[in-house]
Amino acid sequence: MAKPTALETLTEALQCLPGVGRKSAARMAFYLMQQDTSGAKALARALDDAAARLRHCESCYTLTEDVVCATCLDTSRDRSQLCVVETPADQAALERTRAFNGLYFVLMGKLSPLDGVGPREIGLKRLFDRINPESGASDEQAPVKEVILATNFTAEGEATAHVIAQALKGLPVRVTRLSRGVPVGSELEYVDVGTIAHSFIDRR
Repeated sequence: MAKPTALETLTEALQCLPGVGRKSAARMAFYLMQQDTSGAKALARALDDAAARLRHCESCYTLTEDVVCATCLDTSRDRSQLCVVETPADQAALERTRAFNGLYFVLMGKLSPLDGVGPREIGLKRLFDRINPESGASDEQAPVKEVILATNFTAEGEATAHVIAQALKGLPVRVTRLSRGVPVGSELEYVDVGTIAHSFIDRR
């Protein structure tokens, strides 16, 4: 079997990006190699650097270069509020609204049994340990009084929010969900800032 060419290998690698199929990946590969080789080299360096330096925050699990991210270290934030999101991109979208000044927990995914993604894969135990004062988990945070479920309004996001809400029943925390101002089926990363801000204000 012939060894794949460099162009074929690049095309295959680009298909790891969400929504990028073989044809789109091939167009990107041809563009980078034909018209922007300097950009291709800069992209390769940036990817290599990011992969080497980024890690998960030990507190909220978002991506950071430090052991604990700047948001978790910010003493001006309300530590009694914990907003649960699916991805670092969703967290960034919420931060752009300036409507929330609490802390976050990033699941790094959502429940999807068909894809083999269960509670363990998205770190629900870490989340529950952080919220439950009787878990014995080491946590210097102030007690969490409100958990805001800001998972996306997709079938998987709704299921994830439901599982979390059910698991938190009986604990001394208020559980709220973003208002339906965020369109059903949408992902926070692509929702406009004003809509997300209103959803926070009208959460229930």
